[in-house]
Amino acid sequence: MGWNKITHLPARLCAVFLCALAAAVFSGCKISYGLNGSSIDYTVYHTIAVSNFPIRAALVYPPLQSTFEDELLNYITRNTRLQVTDGPSDLRMEGEITGYTLTPQAVTEDAYASKTRLTITVRVKYTDEKQENKDFDQTFSAYRDFDATLMLNDVQDQLCQEISKELVELIFNATLGDW
Repeated sequence: MGWNKITHLPARLCAVFLCALAAAVFSGCKISYGLNGSSIDYTVYHTIAVSNFPIRAALVYPPLQSTFEDELLNYITRNTRLQVTDGPSDLRMEGEITGYTLTPQAVTEDAYASKTRLTITVRVKYTDEKQENKDFDQTFSAYRDFDATLMLNDVQDQLCQEISKELVELIFNATLGDW
């Protein structure tokens, strides 16, 4: 008789587990999560158009435009399921690179700068064709400091890449990440 109770214990546990699972599935609650931080409803949004971001800054470093645009498109492609299109779309992102500035930082006692700051500023116009209240026109900036003894030409590519990555993350979080 005691043996009979032990052999039915796994069956009872299985039945309790199945009932709990069925209750969770059919309770009507919705569990959703994302691994990339985006909060896009893919039942509503399917496409995004990303325009060129021309350089409108006083100082111009021509490779910056393609560096920034490539980083932005790659980030959107890696972190969303949106189809990037050139035509009509559910979402649109356009703008311009408005600032590329060098400023001295950390001035030493002999009045020479020991650090120089490269700042890049990007203006973004974001349009949501489904919800107009999400549209905005905003400016984003990021910078990196480098040793003033270095020539800008020697560090410019690396700095532009690092700053572009930071700018793209800021823009993504403000638009598609919807933090």
